[in-house]
Amino acid sequence: MTAMFEEIDHRDTRIGVLSLRRRRLTRDSKDIWEIKLDEGYLMSSQFVEGEIALATLALSMVAGDRLRIVVGGLGLGYTAKAALDDPRVAHLSVIELIPEVIGWHREHLLPLGQALTSDPRCTLKEGDFFALSQADEGFGDEAGQLQDAILVDIDHSTTHLIHEASAAFYQTSAIASMIRKLRPGGVFALWSSDEISQEFLATMRAALTDVRAERVEFYNPYRDEPGFNIIYIGRRA
Repeated sequence: MTAMFEEIDHRDTRIGVLSLRRRRLTRDSKDIWEIKLDEGYLMSSQFVEGEIALATLALSMVAGDRLRIVVGGLGLGYTAKAALDDPRVAHLSVIELIPEVIGWHREHLLPLGQALTSDPRCTLKEGDFFALSQADEGFGDEAGQLQDAILVDIDHSTTHLIHEASAAFYQTSAIASMIRKLRPGGVFALWSSDEISQEFLATMRAALTDVRAERVEFYNPYRDEPGFNIIYIGRRA
């Protein structure tokens, strides 16, 4: 019989105490995988519809094949896996700040670890996505290589930040700098757990075209109404 709760790993890291946990709501329910940072939840497999939609909505706007995709934030891997499920994707670079999260995938401690690490199209890279998005050398792959899509799922929202150092990314100048790493017609998309921010939509419209915010709803057993995530999407002209 599978235990109702198990702490898989527990690490002291440079940004706080990180823990990987598996739990069940009932004996017969599916496992829920969680990563916590100190007392806050970074991610949970209980609600992944938004993470999957981040990839599927963005890639539905991308034309062509042999696509190159960058994902900012590995987490439990659902956005990366959804991107790899598109057969047009030829190269996926996933940038994750926390090396322990990458290690859990490589050690197959997480459900999607083997699928991601065994796919030759997928590269997991330790790094600061926000810094790399502003760097002249791009995301650390071939110099000057433009991307077909850049997908970001790091902070809880554009104002609910994991660390205050990322606040500058949500400004017009930073978005404009980042999208220079997209090919013309390439797509930028960002996940958020908060209500739609008209201010951030205006920030995106200053640098991108075809900007919109999609509301992705899902069943939440803890509330009387559906849960939701917001996916912001725009295209480089």
